[in-house]
Parts: sequence; C-alpha cells; structure tokens
Amino acid sequence: MSESVEIDWDGRRVRIEHRWVEGPASAPLLVFLHEGLGSVAMWKDFPDRLCAACGVRGLVYSRPGYGRSTPRPPERPLAPDFMHRQAHEVLPALLVALGVSEPPVLIGHSDGGSIALLFAARFPQALRGLIVMAPHIFVEPLSVASIREARSAWEQTDLPRRLARYHDDVESVFRGWNDIWLQPEFEAWNIEAEIKAIACPVLALQGVDDEYGTLGQIRGIAQGVPQTKLVELPACGHSPHRDQPEAVIAAVGDFLKLL
Repeated sequence: MSESVEIDWDGRRVRIEHRWVEGPASAPLLVFLHEGLGSVAMWKDFPDRLCAACGVRGLVYSRPGYGRSTPRPPERPLAPDFMHRQAHEVLPALLVALGVSEPPVLIGHSDGGSIALLFAARFPQALRGLIVMAPHIFVEPLSVASIREARSAWEQTDLPRRLARYHDDVESVFRGWNDIWLQPEFEAWNIEAEIKAIACPVLALQGVDDEYGTLGQIRGIAQGVPQTKLVELPACGHSPHRDQPEAVIAAVGDFLKLL
C-alpha cells in the first residue's frame, strides 16, 4: 500500500507517492527510481522480490507528475535539465522528509538510472552504493527513434488506456517525457563529464537487445567511473528487471555483499 508525503519544490507543495518494502532494520536501504513512464505501481512486485532475496529494505516512490504524486501543471513543461532537478532537488528533499539519514543504495531504471547517477555525482559521500539498469548518459539516435515510435503507439494503440491504470494524469506523463526527448535541444544532453565525480561502488546492467540505447551507455559509465561493475544481459531489452529478473536479482545480491 502506497502513502504520501509533501515536499516544497518548484515553488509549491508537492505530494510524493511512496511505498516502503520491509526488511531487517539493520539492513541497507534500497531506493528505487523509476523510468520515464514509470511509477510506484509499475515496478509491480520486483522491489519486494529483490529486497526479500537480498535481505534488505526498500523505498519506492513516484516522481512529481507520476503515479499518484501531484500532477505536473500544464504550464510547466519539462526542460532539458529535468533529470538534474530530480537528482539535485526532489530526491534530497524526499529523503529529508522521510527521515532517511543513513547512506542508501540507489537503484534506478532508464531515466531513473540517469537521475541516480546525477545524485551520486552531486553528493559523492551520500550513498553506500549505486545500481543502474539501462541508464542514459548521452542521447543516441536509437533512443530518439524508439521514443518517436512510442509516440506513434500512443496515438494509434491502446497505450493511453493501459498507462492510465498507473497514473493520475497519464496525458501529462506521456507528453512530458516524449516531448522533451524529441526536442532538438535535448540532443546535446550529456552527463559523461559529471559522472566522473561518483565515489561509491557502481553496478551497471543493460540488455544487449535494449531498444532505447546501445551498450555504449553502461560502457561509458565504466570508462568514467572505474569502480563500476558491468553486467550485459543476453536476451534482454530495455527493462532488465522485467526481462531477466532472476539474473538482475543475482547480480544485485552479489554486489550488495561487497558493500
């Protein structure tokens, strides 16, 4: 069951939907960061399965505008720095509001992985570890092409109806994500230089069949952050936790044992 907490952000009070996953009180805390169309509910039972298998606790939340969090006002479209603002402003405020004082482990998927990387770079001493699945560190033609295909699916299939089960304002969620990724100025988005400041251990996973990015994404992380362990998953697309959940759980378990 999800609950909510309010933070001050973007000149207003914002409600953040979140859910705790129980585990041993002394165990590490994993904070789950969802992808560009995700939410608390869209993780389904993966956080519970992962935490149970690894003997840790979890915190899952929906970013502002997503899930049951406060919808994004239509007059405030996403800007190219939207992931930076989530990493530098929203996530720190949420952790304070929830009383999280210990260094957690972040686990982020896609855009959530990029946000996790940016948080780790801005606050290098604030994390115990970092796990990213199919993150983006620069914009690739493959990503843009797949996001353009997603727009066609939105307009021509029942995708709006299916996504509406997970979001209070599904139109805002899809248009915000899709529009910003397809804006010409977003093509220059690149965080390769910033992530070199990351100090904690990193686990980076990606499917070899990822339709939203090449393996150059996680290999680029390893080049800039030497303490990165790479896992390239066969027969896996953009969502490793859905396509290869057991392999992800095993890799995360091995990683956590080293922290």
